[in-house]
Amino acid sequence: MLGPEAVEVTLRINGDVSTLLLDPRTSLLDALREHLDLTGTKKGCDQGTCGACTVWVDQRRVLACLTLAITCQSHEITTIEGLAQGTDLHPMQRAFLSHDAFQCGYCTSGQIMSAVALLDEGHASSDAEISEWMSGNICRCAAYPNIRAAIREIRDAKGANPHETD
Repeated sequence: MLGPEAVEVTLRINGDVSTLLLDPRTSLLDALREHLDLTGTKKGCDQGTCGACTVWVDQRRVLACLTLAITCQSHEITTIEGLAQGTDLHPMQRAFLSHDAFQCGYCTSGQIMSAVALLDEGHASSDAEISEWMSGNICRCAAYPNIRAAIREIRDAKGANPHETD
């Protein structure tokens, strides 16, 4: 095999530090799924158009399929596995369950990661705004009304911090 030699890459993911030997061209998505067995983040289109691979790097939404793992060194990466506190689901995860905001479930992790970030960014004042700011996350099953309902539930919860569990 010709190409760059593997390099040591240290990643901080969900509060844990992992050091991997990776080809420098390895995407963050492939590092998560293939090297760390964090399979909650899904590989959909592998072209940055579906949002199934949405994770956070330093609390900002990124498409893991378009992000090189090596560029994430010295940054905090959060995946869907990092939202829950032990066995206690994140409020957005619970809202997705209670509103049936998924059908096949394939896009759900990316949808939830974007939904939590959307609220933190302050882009959930109306259904139109939610739809616009979630437009990078495609649901082939068309569960969009239920996804918006889940987001509204968390948005409207009086005095609730979307990062805390009940």
